[in-house]
Amino acid sequence: MVLLRFAPSPTGALHLGGLRTALYNHLFAKKHGGKWILRIEDTDATRYIPTAVDGIRNALAWAGLPYDFGPGMDGPHGPYFQSERLDLYHSYTRRLLESGHAYRCFCSPDKLTATREKLARMGSNATYDKSCLHLTEEEVARRVRAGEKSIVRLNDDNLPDRPSPTDIVFGILRDAHASLPTDPVLLKSDLFPTYHLASVVDDHEMDITHVLRGEEWLPSLPLHLDLYSCLGLKPPQFAHLPILLNPNGTKMSKRNGDVSVLDFMRRGWEPEAMLNWLALAGWGVHHENGHPSPPGTPSSPPPDSTALMTLPELIEQFDLSSLTHRRNVLDPAKLAYLNKHHLMRSWQTEQGITFQAKRVHDVVKAAFPHSPYTSVEYIMRVISVLQGRITNLHDVPTLAPFFFVELDYTLPEAQTMKRGLSADDYGKSRTLSVSSSPSTQSDVGVLLHDACEKTGLKQKVFMTALRHALSGMKAGPSLPEIIDVLGVERTAERLKSALSAHKASSSR
Repeated sequence: MVLLRFAPSPTGALHLGGLRTALYNHLFAKKHGGKWILRIEDTDATRYIPTAVDGIRNALAWAGLPYDFGPGMDGPHGPYFQSERLDLYHSYTRRLLESGHAYRCFCSPDKLTATREKLARMGSNATYDKSCLHLTEEEVARRVRAGEKSIVRLNDDNLPDRPSPTDIVFGILRDAHASLPTDPVLLKSDLFPTYHLASVVDDHEMDITHVLRGEEWLPSLPLHLDLYSCLGLKPPQFAHLPILLNPNGTKMSKRNGDVSVLDFMRRGWEPEAMLNWLALAGWGVHHENGHPSPPGTPSSPPPDSTALMTLPELIEQFDLSSLTHRRNVLDPAKLAYLNKHHLMRSWQTEQGITFQAKRVHDVVKAAFPHSPYTSVEYIMRVISVLQGRITNLHDVPTLAPFFFVELDYTLPEAQTMKRGLSADDYGKSRTLSVSSSPSTQSDVGVLLHDACEKTGLKQKVFMTALRHALSGMKAGPSLPEIIDVLGVERTAERLKSALSAHKASSSR
């Protein structure tokens, strides 16, 4: 069975790159009838944030990406926190020590720094002089008994054959071992493993078949394959996902920029649109010849970067061999486009409009705390006439505040609209009568047409004057739609208020 894992560190809120990694794990697992694990890599106690795990789980739940095993979802592969698996890492460390593939290093941090600086001055690419490699077994045992702190290093002088690593996305990595540090650290002096040892041990013990992770771990792939070889273990298949970039071309980071999933949640973006946006960032042309293909060779070109796709559609079409190895810019304009069209799709049913009205209800209430027109049913009517204009659900209060509160005709936009109208024309337009309730928006249109003819005004002048009176905004729904939502009484009151405001301004 295909089994994958998403393994974030609880060092902060889940960011966009992390959500995309979780998404790709979900897509691949479901595409191939498999499952995926949420594993928490909490071995760095200095950066651990207690609330981070709940934040990660909440973000995944919001996005609609339920993991099969992990915190709160017990299964055969637990525990799912690395800090609860230390005995396992220590066991594998002993195996490496006993086989000669690893050794203890007692050098202090100051000595290691001095050694690196000395090697650099000598023009060496080495990062360690291997001084502890030559300690006798008796000396090592004596220093351990004496309680001296040590770390455990991989002995890269005693490694099996090292063929060039192969990655599903990036292909064959030539000269990949040249960038590795000298004898990398596997176990720290606090007895916690480094990422390299812990990830290899956990992926083997959890029976992971495919590792999908960020491109930042690609340079470590040869080291991880070395560890699999030293331990006599079969490695999973690896696919490293290209880094996401900000619109200005800089790398996205937790420490730099607005990349937290929580921020997007708070700002009202649709989870379906977010997944659509992230999935297609990097879903490019097929690989060149020589790149391996995972199960399921694509039978059609990958989708366009703004193709509107649901999660089931993403699962159906997803294939690792369609991922580009180029770094990808996350374009906010594409998210806005996708979000708008996912909203429009959801509004095709009354159930969808109801759901969205409930979601934005608190936002509208907060924007207009004293308005009596903020019920879910009323917001549904507002959404119905704003369709096609809403990019983000949180736009509702700013797109059409006139539906929720009475107008202030002294605002700049309202003043600008009226400036192009003569006082006489403006007064004539106020003669519209809506004493009876039109049954449809079409009836309202007929009513407006007849009223315009009676005034003798040009239609553009008449409609502009009415739009000023009823909304105070140049753009927005049609006048029949506005009148339909406001209703007869509020429309009549607003026309009366507009006329009073006009007379007051004219007398000054």
